[in-house]
Amino acid sequence: MKKLLFILSFALVLGSCDNGFEDLNVNPTKPSQVPVTSKLTAAQLFTSGERYENWRTGLIYQSTMMQHYATTAGYWSGDKYTWNRGYASSLIDRYYGNAVKTLVDMQVQLDQEEAPEEMKSIVRVLKVFVFSRLTDLYGDIPYSEAGKAVTDGILLPKYDAQSEIYADMLKELEEASAALGSGTSGFGSADLFYGGDLAKWKRFANSMMLRLGLRLIKVDAAGAQAWATKAISGGVMESNGDIAYVPHTVGPGGINQNGIGEVFQADGNQRMSKTFIDFLQGDPRLPILAARRSDGSTDPADLKGFPNGLDLEMLLADTGEENTDAYAEPNRAIMTRRDSPMFFQTYAEVEFMLAEAAVRWGLAGGDPEPHYNAGVRAAMKMYEIDSPDAAIADGDIDAYLVANPFDSANALEQINTQYWAATYLNEYETFSNWRRTGFPVLVPVNYPGNETGGTIPRRMTYSVGDQANNPDNYNEAISRQGPDLLTTRVWWDVP
Repeated sequence: MKKLLFILSFALVLGSCDNGFEDLNVNPTKPSQVPVTSKLTAAQLFTSGERYENWRTGLIYQSTMMQHYATTAGYWSGDKYTWNRGYASSLIDRYYGNAVKTLVDMQVQLDQEEAPEEMKSIVRVLKVFVFSRLTDLYGDIPYSEAGKAVTDGILLPKYDAQSEIYADMLKELEEASAALGSGTSGFGSADLFYGGDLAKWKRFANSMMLRLGLRLIKVDAAGAQAWATKAISGGVMESNGDIAYVPHTVGPGGINQNGIGEVFQADGNQRMSKTFIDFLQGDPRLPILAARRSDGSTDPADLKGFPNGLDLEMLLADTGEENTDAYAEPNRAIMTRRDSPMFFQTYAEVEFMLAEAAVRWGLAGGDPEPHYNAGVRAAMKMYEIDSPDAAIADGDIDAYLVANPFDSANALEQINTQYWAATYLNEYETFSNWRRTGFPVLVPVNYPGNETGGTIPRRMTYSVGDQANNPDNYNEAISRQGPDLLTTRVWWDVP
């Protein structure tokens, strides 16, 4: 797919101008409006994100808080629960000016052009995904008035309550799903997710409905069940061919590249967490995901995880070691490249959610075990999308399932611990599902001078710029939600 297309299109827009003159002053070689197809490509790449937010909010904070990674580097704030406000707000700082603005503009343009409902529905689903990531990370956020500076002149948007945002997002998914049928949308190949395949978009919409419905489990159990039931009956993802992801390329630079891959090219400080490596013992994913820093060995016997919450001085005091080269790091030879795909929601996650729905309410056929097994299998097979070198033989998966069978007595913990493993590198979802379920059981660190009293953070914090530029709406939000701190819980994350 030619992702360079959106860059060229946006460059044309920047090169053109509209001074309100008549046709005499219109340059016929420059478009007055970028095609909505190019804007969808741009919006999907913006959703995947730049190196900036993937580095700061995604990896520095969430990947270490969730103990996929660990590091001695002091600026990796999440590993020590310290507070870097600019890092914590990086997603909100980037998404509103890029993904949100583009999607809101697309909705106006689609209405003006009287586009088919299925094209409008695709934008609605993608917009829900973007806002769900934002609200899950920050809580109350600008939503109903967001991205409307140009279209409506709203320069200081209000922060909507998360409970209201969730109600609207679920409504949007329900209506969008109903409007999506089969065939190919007018977006065609400009759609990096599915090439315009409407049936896949419908399954993605329902799978997102299942995700957001389950998010309500601690605040509205009946509502969670109702939305899960509706999502499942509407039809969710059926195979790894339904995974929502953006493919990336090595060039041209910038947003065309995988932001996480760019981080790993620039920063070698991360190591695989001891928590994660310990879980992966006997798992055929281990040599695919990890390699020893010193020599690149992927022999499981050589792959040692690094404890979270240590700096170099503490490492020397605790272990007698002076460096971390003997520990496992991400396997850069197979994964985490600049042209690796960026996963947003996977079939494995959906199967684990179906397993949970079967445990809780007898949904999805009532038997969680087949869904658990399908989730494990899909999680191990999905890395083939990234690289043929990541392929895992069916026999190895069978052997893993024999050694780690479904345990009905420990079902929710087992299902959601596998979910944690399956969402490695999609740390936004890892963090949200951990807060929702409490699994896996992670042992917090208590680094000297941390901001949380030695507890794992529950959210990220708002933009410093908004505190200065939109103080009234910012202050209203924190008066309703609670202090703008790492320890404040979002609406659905009740103790």
